[in-house]
Amino acid sequence: MAHIVVLGAGLGGTLMAYELVPMLGASDRLSLIGQDSRFHFVPSNPWVAVGWRDREEIEVDLHDVMKRKRIDFITQGAKRVHPTENRIELTDGTDVSYDYLVIATGPDLAFDEIPGLGPHGHTQSICHIDHAEKAYEAFEAFTKNPGPIVIGAAQGASCFGPAYEFALILDTELRKRRIRDKVPMSFVTPEPYIGHLGLDGVGDTKGLLESEMRNRHIKWITNARIKNVEAGKIAVEEVAEDGNVKKTSELPFSYAMILPAFRGVAAVRGVERLTNPRGFVLAGKNQRNPNFPNVFSVGVCVAIAPVGPTPVPVGVPKTGFMIESMVTATARNIGALLKGAEPGVEATWNAVCLADFGDDGIAFVAEPQIPPRNVNWSSQGAWVHYAKIAFEKFFLRKIRRGESEPFYERWIMETLGIHRLTGSHRRMNP
Repeated sequence: MAHIVVLGAGLGGTLMAYELVPMLGASDRLSLIGQDSRFHFVPSNPWVAVGWRDREEIEVDLHDVMKRKRIDFITQGAKRVHPTENRIELTDGTDVSYDYLVIATGPDLAFDEIPGLGPHGHTQSICHIDHAEKAYEAFEAFTKNPGPIVIGAAQGASCFGPAYEFALILDTELRKRRIRDKVPMSFVTPEPYIGHLGLDGVGDTKGLLESEMRNRHIKWITNARIKNVEAGKIAVEEVAEDGNVKKTSELPFSYAMILPAFRGVAAVRGVERLTNPRGFVLAGKNQRNPNFPNVFSVGVCVAIAPVGPTPVPVGVPKTGFMIESMVTATARNIGALLKGAEPGVEATWNAVCLADFGDDGIAFVAEPQIPPRNVNWSSQGAWVHYAKIAFEKFFLRKIRRGESEPFYERWIMETLGIHRLTGSHRRMNP
C-alpha cells in the first residue's frame, strides 16, 4: 500500500490528481492538498479584470468531484515540506506522511522585491482571481476619470502572455466605452524585444505583437527594470546590452497592472537539495527530483533555466500544454513505480498557446518550448479570441466532471486543426 500526495490544487495539481487515479492499485491512497476548495481558471483572469467574467463563471468547488474520485482532499494548506522525513507539515500543525509526493504548488508572487508593487501597493495584478476582482474595481473607478495606463511585467518575470493579453483587452474595452482617445498607454517589459515571451519568440511573435501594439497606439520599453512604484508614478531603467543603464524614465499612470517575478512558495523555498536558490523545485528528465527520488514536480514550481542571457533577467513560462505533458509523464512514472518498475517517461515540454486580445488574438505552437524547435509557428486572427472562449468552457467542464484524459492536445491541436497548419501530425503528449 502506497500513499501518494499531490501538493497544490491549481491547474497542475488538479490535473495531476485526476491522472493519478487510474494508476493506483486497490490498496493505494491518493491525497490532494490545497489552500482552499476552489479551483480558478487563471487564464480567464484578464477578462475578470475588465468585467467580462464573474468569479462564479470561472471557478469550481472541488470537494464533490474529489469525493467522487475517492481522493482525500485537504484544504488547510502546507506550511513546510520535509523531504528527508517524507512528511508535509500543514498550517494547522498536523502532518501528512507520503510514500510519493508530487509538488504542484505554483509560484509565490514576489511583489515585495520592488517597492510599491502589487495590490497592496500601487499597481494591480491578474495573477489570482482575488487580484483580478480588485483590478476590475480599480478599472471601473479609472473609467470615471481616465488618464495614462501602464501595463507590463517586472524584471525576473516569466509569464508575459497575460501582460500582452491584458494590455490589448484593455484597449478593446476602452474603445468600446469610447474613451480610448483619453488614455495614453505604455507597455513595460524586461524582455529584450516585444514578443520574446521568455522563449526567444515563437514563429513571428515579435512582428505580430509589435504590429498590434503600433496599430493600437501602445508605446513600449524593453530591457526595462522597475526601480520602484509610487502613487501615480513608476520609475523605470532601460538597460543596455552591456548591462549599464542607458535611460531612466518616470511613467505617470492613473491605472497600472504589472506582473511580478515568481519564486518558490514558502513551503519549499530554502529546503536544502530540493529547490534552487529561487525556491523552484529541481526536476530531472522524468520530473523526478535528483536528490529525493520519491519526489516529483509539475507546473510553475519546476526549475527551468532561461533560454539564454538577457540584459535584464527574464524567466521561462510554464504554459498549460507544457504543464499537462509534465502531469502525464509524472502519472505514468509513478504508476510504474507502484508496479515495481522504473520511471522512463519524459514530458514533451511543448507549448500551445492562445493569447486573446479582446477582438483578435495570436496562437502559437512551440515544439519543444525551448529552442531549437521542430515546430515554430504563430498565427493571428479573430478566430483566436473565439477559440479561447470555447476552450475556457471546455476546460472548466472537464474539471467539473473530473475527467482524467489529457485534453490540451485533443482540443487545441485537433479541434482547431493546428496540427495540419504546422505540419505536426504526431501526438505531443508522452
